[in-house]
Amino acid sequence: MSGERAAFGLAAATLWRRECVRFLRQRNRVLGAIGTPVVFWLLVGGGLGGSFRHPEGLEDATYLAYLLPGIALLVVLFTSIFSTFSLIEDRREGFLQGVLVAPVPRGAIVLGKALGGTTIAVAQGALVLLLAAPAGIAFGWGSFLLAVGALVVVSLALTSVGMAIAWRMDSIQGFHAVMNLVLMPLWFLSGAIFPAEGAAAPIRIAMAANPLAYALSALRASIDGRPASAALPLGVTLAFAAGAYGLASAFAARAGAVEA
Repeated sequence: MSGERAAFGLAAATLWRRECVRFLRQRNRVLGAIGTPVVFWLLVGGGLGGSFRHPEGLEDATYLAYLLPGIALLVVLFTSIFSTFSLIEDRREGFLQGVLVAPVPRGAIVLGKALGGTTIAVAQGALVLLLAAPAGIAFGWGSFLLAVGALVVVSLALTSVGMAIAWRMDSIQGFHAVMNLVLMPLWFLSGAIFPAEGAAAPIRIAMAANPLAYALSALRASIDGRPASAALPLGVTLAFAAGAYGLASAFAARAGAVEA
């Protein structure tokens, strides 16, 4: 049993390190993952701030401050999904086939790549959170660390979702199209741009069923220094991450049986 655990941990750590090293050699990915959301934040926040109706309890917040947690979530979403492109690339290059025939659990492969993508995504999301001071948000290190913890959970969930889909795709272009079709509407319906209170009834129902809405709620509560309010949405996000990891592991096991 200890040998199996050691093999599981070694495989996951090796793939985690490989993802991080690959990222450091492709630093232009930072510009795409952070630059686009930050420009979007400034343009949308500056353009719609005057017409934004603040939700109850946030009447004194600027729209830039309201939008910042959603932008951090968008950065994590972009980076997490970009990191799963490597699964398709590894299949084309033959690396994945070599990994799949190794005597390690398929869950270790998923965990290693998920941790690599999560490390990169959380690092970039944390940089965005540091823009809180210019946006008029004041929070301490405790709230910052709690917010980073929320980013870790949602990044694990999004990276696992990306891998679950990537196992079934052969084309990066097709994968990109599918992810945009699925994840961007989920982000728009998370409450990142507008609160649920002012939305139409069907939109409110969709937002209540959206797992990213709970991730954003946990992130907002963490930034505001309300750990008790973050507990329930963070628990929902943890369940979402566990389910996505299980689904990605199931697809990996099936792919391993076919390709090995």
